[in-house]
Amino acid sequence: MKILVLGSAAGGGFPQWNCACEGCRRARSGDPAAKPRTQSSLAVSADGNDWILLNASPDLGAQLLASPALHPKGATRGNPIAAAVLTNADIDHVAGLLTLRESHPFAVYATPRVHGVLSANSVFNVLNPALVQRRPMSLGTPFQPAGADGRPLGLEVEAFAVPGKVALYLEDETAGPSFGSVAEDTVALRIRPTDGSSDGLFYIPGCAALPGWLADRLYGAPLVLFDGTTWTDDEMVRTGTGVKTAARMGHMAMSGPEGSLAAFAPLNVATKIYIHINNTNPALLEDSPERRKAEAAGWHIAHDGLELTL
Repeated sequence: MKILVLGSAAGGGFPQWNCACEGCRRARSGDPAAKPRTQSSLAVSADGNDWILLNASPDLGAQLLASPALHPKGATRGNPIAAAVLTNADIDHVAGLLTLRESHPFAVYATPRVHGVLSANSVFNVLNPALVQRRPMSLGTPFQPAGADGRPLGLEVEAFAVPGKVALYLEDETAGPSFGSVAEDTVALRIRPTDGSSDGLFYIPGCAALPGWLADRLYGAPLVLFDGTTWTDDEMVRTGTGVKTAARMGHMAMSGPEGSLAAFAPLNVATKIYIHINNTNPALLEDSPERRKAEAAGWHIAHDGLELTL
């Protein structure tokens, strides 16, 4: 099973176009310790030929150009992307679908909630329904994604709800502290080969907490790619780059007694990788004390172009 990190940053990328925080200034200047990153998305494949996108970032066009494994092969038109699986309706996870509008057949898997969001926005109608099939996935029910032609792609996917929040542009201020969030608004994915050659991976780019049942589920996993949006909960407020905490945005900070570093410490996960990392997070900087602390705890910081094999 092959995994390709197409993008590893949170919404806005790194550097973010309108941000002059320390990290963005360093990335913009070409500092080798502040490598630029595009917005988060993965591609996975059972055989290296047919690929499934896990989320479709607004930077997808550039990500495809930078990934030879995803270039057209053979015929004048064609591409190895056979399907896309969406974890939520965030802009940084669905806008890239519009990049795939040039009459390319593939299937889009998402919860009924996310499909409803796409259907309610007519701009997504540029994805020709005769070519792009929208298929619902149910929480807690493993399924085998197939291409537009119905051919199985050799992987099993299970989507399950994790603590989180409805996308910012869908928040309902009148719906109480949850802003109208439902279970289908933030899901994690477990993905493994159908031939049993590995136990696969967990992909969790958005998560607000790690309750006991989720910790139990992740215990001993071979690979987890987990929400690394901020280093501290008040990071954006403290740096003057925003007014919301990580928790308010539906994310779990890395540090602190309630952070993911502490939560994962006893879980015996073989490979732990942070993904969806905000431009303000000092762990992006290779020479920062925060990066050293994360690495000392056994974590890797994802970068664009990272390739993994299970």
